[in-house]
Amino acid sequence: MTFSSRVKEEILNLPQVDHCNIAEIIGFVSMVGNIDLTKSQITSKFNRENQLLQKKYFTFIEKYFNISSKILTTDIGFENLLEIIDRKNNINNNELILKICCKKAYLRGAFLGGGYVNNPKKSYHLEFVTNIIHQAQFLQNIMLNFDLYAKIIDRKNNFVVYLKEGSQIVDLLNLIGAHISLMEFENIRIVKEVRNNINRLVNCETSNLKKTISASVNQIKDIQYIEQAIGLSSLDPHLEIIAKCRLNQPNATLQELGNMLTPPIGKSGANHRLKKISNIAKQLQNKKER
Repeated sequence: MTFSSRVKEEILNLPQVDHCNIAEIIGFVSMVGNIDLTKSQITSKFNRENQLLQKKYFTFIEKYFNISSKILTTDIGFENLLEIIDRKNNINNNELILKICCKKAYLRGAFLGGGYVNNPKKSYHLEFVTNIIHQAQFLQNIMLNFDLYAKIIDRKNNFVVYLKEGSQIVDLLNLIGAHISLMEFENIRIVKEVRNNINRLVNCETSNLKKTISASVNQIKDIQYIEQAIGLSSLDPHLEIIAKCRLNQPNATLQELGNMLTPPIGKSGANHRLKKISNIAKQLQNKKER
């Protein structure tokens, strides 16, 4: 079972009051229904994996709208549900989905009808798919009530309302009542973030180490050049001392070199002295080339 299927299984039969059940029906039908105004009917399609959804929403529709449901099974393996609802029974979404609890129920129904969430081990992505643009926009506005900033894209004649941020997906799972799945998602997200942080730290340390080694190699080359050209004793005493420290400790950081001196100096002081040594080496090289 996929992570998305587990979420749907978890929220399928959450107990709630009648007005929230109606809001959930609206959310569900808005994702799976095709409204044909010429025939005054709503057509909804289910696949075989959604038999529990069929049973639930058939029961709800018969209970709250007193409308019988008819299932037609085709030879190609799909079960098509034709829900024929007289236009007098059509409901204005804005009028019914006013309460916070009903907005949450609407989101739950929409996810059951056309929602999908990726396994967080792979990537962060949650989406709702409908073929009606105003339903996608209505859903987007409902989500905005909870500070969920979803985007809409057109994909193969459908409209996809989606979230990409892990924290936003967690918030939506919480809203629709998928608390067990939420904890699983969060645990995976935390592990991934810790791993990413460790990798960043390791990369940073590796980069800093490479810079330290590269600088040390160049400093040693300059010191050795001076030693061969004029001797280290020709340097000012404070430069001679740090030059010898660098030769003896090629892997030491600037701070460590500074601490070896008497009195100790800071990182910037050690860097300043080594730059002076580098400049002296360059001057000697320029004179030789002339």
